[in-house]
Amino acid sequence: MNRRNFIECSAAGALALPLAAQEPKLPRKAMPLEIALPDGTKLNTSRYAGKVCVVEFLFTTCSHCQEASRHLSALNREFGARGLQPVGAAFNEGAMMLVPGFVKEYNVNYPVGVVSREKVLEYLALSTMTRLTVPLVAFLDRRGNVRYQSNPVGTEALHSEQRMRQIVEELIKEPAAKKS
Repeated sequence: MNRRNFIECSAAGALALPLAAQEPKLPRKAMPLEIALPDGTKLNTSRYAGKVCVVEFLFTTCSHCQEASRHLSALNREFGARGLQPVGAAFNEGAMMLVPGFVKEYNVNYPVGVVSREKVLEYLALSTMTRLTVPLVAFLDRRGNVRYQSNPVGTEALHSEQRMRQIVEELIKEPAAKKS
């Protein structure tokens, strides 16, 4: 991932006025997120309660999103049986038509669908005026709390395979919430 490509994806992801983003509170309870799948069905992230869930908000045309999806697919192969569940949520123009090709071309082995930009902002607890860069990644623990999420204005801090692996390994070790 070179700096030029990161800047190009950042520019592509800049969808609002460039205002200073206020960092959302972490950890916080994750809201349910409904994702429209290309086959017409709806997937709600609440179905993954008790698992470590990684939600990648992406543009199907962004090289950094494609790379992050490859990392998540590799982690899913390694940790899926131990309770990891990645989910992709595309929000670029024409995403519904582009998702099937994206999944096939990049060998994505987890569900990828479409959400609106408004839902991305709501889910990540960001202002509607926040400038976004993609990918945006949220890591949920087994109790359904957002423990880590990408900075909306573009740092690579959570997008490297090494950092994703560290976070997944940390969260996988934690127990699920006890049922009452």
